[in-house]
Amino acid sequence: MGGEAWRWDETLYAGSAAYYRVGRMPYPPAIVEALRRVFELDGTQRLLDVGCGPGSLTLLLAPAVAAAVGLDADRDMIAAARQEADSAGIDNGRWVHGRAEALPAGLGRFDLVTFAQSFHWMDRPRVAATVRRMLAPGGALVHVQATTDRGDKSVDPLPWPRPPYAEISKLAGDYLGPVRRAGRSALPHGTPSDEDAVLREAGFAGPDRIELETAAVVTRGEDEVVAAIFSLSSVAPHLLGPDLAAFEADLRRLLRRSSPTGRFAERTRDVALDIWRPA
Repeated sequence: MGGEAWRWDETLYAGSAAYYRVGRMPYPPAIVEALRRVFELDGTQRLLDVGCGPGSLTLLLAPAVAAAVGLDADRDMIAAARQEADSAGIDNGRWVHGRAEALPAGLGRFDLVTFAQSFHWMDRPRVAATVRRMLAPGGALVHVQATTDRGDKSVDPLPWPRPPYAEISKLAGDYLGPVRRAGRSALPHGTPSDEDAVLREAGFAGPDRIELETAAVVTRGEDEVVAAIFSLSSVAPHLLGPDLAAFEADLRRLLRRSSPTGRFAERTRDVALDIWRPA
């Protein structure tokens, strides 16, 4: 499997949606304030969030725009986003199940198109070129540089132990093998990271980067850490099959050895917004 080229398939995040909201740390509200300032958001703009997952970023931004469209290839993620929007009383959201490669999909034009922890899963040249054509005059693509499944790599003392991520990775490898899993195939070399070159080739200029100092110490419970692990494509529940319960039991034993109270602390990471405009 490790020598095969990775290809997207619909099982990439199969079973993860139920864990995403519990395990992923929220995007900081500072993102909204920064985008309000830069784009003068006044409630009349249209937003498209590509690879929206359960709507974590879409719902954060929705109150600042007239219409927020969340697009994701995982049906369960879209269902979770719709449920969360209903619970939050957000009624200007539209949730579309589909791949980014299917854009423009009759969705119209947008003032703001966001990608957060999603662009690397796509046919990036194709999607970027399409999104450029979907932008309204003055519109822009915003690549949100953020990590929400775990905190930073700092080692200074915190109120509670940090989750033992190195040991968790080893445990996952014991069950799933040493090569990172992704859907029905694998990513022996990880995901691509040359987004800047891809976006420039697609006709964008930039980026104009906004650095947001949002790092904060947060306390997380055992259930949250477990959910964060199952929210990952590399440890999506379907990959474990009949070993799912055994893996979770081993994971919880590992966490209890690290913190008998079941409490953990992490420092969240700063966020950067890379703004790309049509050249």
